[in-house]
Amino acid sequence: MLAGEMSHRVKNLLHIATALTQITKRSATTKEEMAHELTGRLMALGRAQELVRPVPGPKSEAALLGDLISILLSPYDEKGATVRIRVSVPKMNVGETSSTALALVLHELATNSTKYGALSLPSGTLDVSCNANDDEVVVTWTERGGPPITAPIGLVGFGSKLVHRSMSTQLGGTIAFDWSEEGVVVTLRMSQDRLAN
Repeated sequence: MLAGEMSHRVKNLLHIATALTQITKRSATTKEEMAHELTGRLMALGRAQELVRPVPGPKSEAALLGDLISILLSPYDEKGATVRIRVSVPKMNVGETSSTALALVLHELATNSTKYGALSLPSGTLDVSCNANDDEVVVTWTERGGPPITAPIGLVGFGSKLVHRSMSTQLGGTIAFDWSEEGVVVTLRMSQDRLAN
């Protein structure tokens, strides 16, 4: 049973690494940029897994959603005179299974923001807030102060497909984009039960 579980986890890791390589290959323009972006994505997933991985012995406490989001976004927050990234999330648990999917989604949003959105300019800010009720968690990603944006037209990229698939199949939810003139607002809706697993 242990060997079967180990095999399953290794296959999952290889699948994630392959998907991340494909996403990064499509968005990078140089091999140095690809290496930098891929390393950032893998390290963000590693930090998320470190936060929620099960440890032998007595059952450990679950990770907190706010901690997970803060850890994932910390590489993008340039420590200057002002705070560019603010995370305001009520205390709620996030489980081992959902952490990888959520880490992929948030890292993809952060990467896009760094390239095209609010985090591409020193004046840009990002606010991540959350509301929860009995069965649904809603995370709102709000970018302000970036360059003018427009909704993407045409083919949906592999990264976008992966984000939508992760939200629906692994987190039991949806992702929606509002391309307002002030900056993109992304709404992540997910099952509270799935998030805690």
